[in-house]
Amino acid sequence: MSLKQLSLEQLGDVEVTSVSKDPRQVLRTPAAIYVITQEDIRRSGATNVPEALRLAPGVEVARIDANHWSVAIRGLAGQFSKDLLVLIDGRSIYTPLFAGVYWDVQNVMLEDVERIEVIRGPGGTIWGANAVNGVINIITMSSEKTQGSLVTLGGGNVDEGTGGVRYGGKVGKDFSYRIYATGSIRGPEFHSDGNEFDHWRMGQTGFRTEWKRSEKDAFTVQGDIYGAGSGETSYLPSFSPPAEVVQNAIASASGGNLLARWQHTTGEGSDIQIQAYFDRTSRVDIEGGETRDTFDVDYVQHARIHGEGNVTWGLGARVSPSNFIQTAPGINFSPNQQTDSIYSGFIQYEFPIVRDKLTLTAGTKIEHNNFSGFEFEPSIRMLWSPTEHQSFWGAVTRAVRTPSRQDQDLAFAILAVAEPTPPSVYFEVLGNPNANAEQLIGYEAGYRTEIKRNVYIDFTAFYNSYSGLQGYGPPSVAESNNPPPLHLFFVLPYANIVEGDTVGGEIAPDWKVNRWWQVRGSYSYLDMALGDKPGFTDVGNLLRSYEGSSPRHVVSVQSLFNLPKHIELDATYRYTSALSAFSVDSYSSADLRLGWNVGEGTEFSVVGQNLLSPAHAEFGGDPGPLVGIKRSAFAKITWRK
Repeated sequence: MSLKQLSLEQLGDVEVTSVSKDPRQVLRTPAAIYVITQEDIRRSGATNVPEALRLAPGVEVARIDANHWSVAIRGLAGQFSKDLLVLIDGRSIYTPLFAGVYWDVQNVMLEDVERIEVIRGPGGTIWGANAVNGVINIITMSSEKTQGSLVTLGGGNVDEGTGGVRYGGKVGKDFSYRIYATGSIRGPEFHSDGNEFDHWRMGQTGFRTEWKRSEKDAFTVQGDIYGAGSGETSYLPSFSPPAEVVQNAIASASGGNLLARWQHTTGEGSDIQIQAYFDRTSRVDIEGGETRDTFDVDYVQHARIHGEGNVTWGLGARVSPSNFIQTAPGINFSPNQQTDSIYSGFIQYEFPIVRDKLTLTAGTKIEHNNFSGFEFEPSIRMLWSPTEHQSFWGAVTRAVRTPSRQDQDLAFAILAVAEPTPPSVYFEVLGNPNANAEQLIGYEAGYRTEIKRNVYIDFTAFYNSYSGLQGYGPPSVAESNNPPPLHLFFVLPYANIVEGDTVGGEIAPDWKVNRWWQVRGSYSYLDMALGDKPGFTDVGNLLRSYEGSSPRHVVSVQSLFNLPKHIELDATYRYTSALSAFSVDSYSSADLRLGWNVGEGTEFSVVGQNLLSPAHAEFGGDPGPLVGIKRSAFAKITWRK
């Protein structure tokens, strides 16, 4: 049965894998998880993964410009949201250079996505470092589910061109495959100063194969290659002559990956999975460049013991040699070449205290990385299901965000005062080789219920306690004559000096009014209270950035109509409160989609986005005035056979 045919009751039984690396029912999962299905993505009119993530409660998605996003969960948002781990089919796309995700090169063909599992809250026990505020796992369909041909084309005033082609087939009854190619062209957003720097171009192609050798053994091999060009702008310092200039450039990025997975079933509820992947990335932009090769292997075993008890354990290793390429005189990483590594092991035990009613899950992950050494990430979770259609859960978890190369190895100069005679004065942000991991102790509680067969509510509350967040340590003054002439530097070193708490909650109701109308929504609340550790002062005021980069309130309401003649009318309203760190005002936006299933595998749709205003700012970060995200419209046609 396809996901689009599921009732609300059946959607509560959708199996998820990201919480325990083992299929679980949403109603029986002791974590704040939300599943975005292929049907959800199709009817949202999204043209990329960040837009699709707006469907999940508690996910803060803000467009910075045409090709950059801020995607975060439960605070600490930024272009590189360092506390969020993102995976595609279990392959991490988190970069250790800047600690985060380059969203402009994650061009997954949306028609191939089976579901996106979004975990709000820490997931370090299973997924390890950097799964602090959440985990996003993008899961593509098996090749067996994508048989036949698919062609899709679209275009509009901002999304100027999108398209994809896919073909899937079989060799015998046990071997299936698909190949695909997809690409997009996006024009600039609104710039009040006329500096339209943010064009975006990307193309990607890839394949996936599955071989079922027997009822117990399944093999998967898949891979992708891509190339992209993203327009960007930045303040760049100059030493001779002393100056600070705004410069536009095209960031060029390319790469590829190859993943292999073997899954062996050893018995009912027990299996072994071995996954290995190689990932190659190359990126050169206005502030620097990097080439990185990542080799990763993971072993995971699920076993049923003592009747109803389940144990999951695994080992993992990742080695990632990289080379930084300096492209601007005031920005560098030292050393330029470095090999990063993570070695890990985890175990999690699920014990049914009262069968089908009360379950305790406990576990821990132990890791060693080259940035901060050994890290421990334990968790304990409790699930109570008093009836078949409702569940309560609670959790206490420790998670860490390991330092990145930016935290430890960066040297970044910013011109403060240009004197006619030397020395001119610069600020210099300096990495701290002794930077420690940022730590979180998270407390969560949730409730899910099907009030009736057509009404479903998911509620979560959380309290997070952070320590060792990055700030600026005690400043110092230094002189340098390299390059000449003499310069004076006001040095701001990174340091683990910020701590504090966040509290909030999310509620997501879903109401199937009748067979042709469904209404669903979400509300997220976040309150942040961070401060300096006793005896320290964050002189660079990163506190303001932390507390003012995430909205306090986010509201979303979506209405889905199935009209006669195979016509669909879908409307979405969103409200996001202000971001004081960037002087971004609160805003409301609305999207509207009209779809028509013409027949014979052909679907036509017209989508309008951000319809309530000509343009609005969602986030900051680019030099100059805030970028306005335009009102836009595009049409799309999809043909399947």
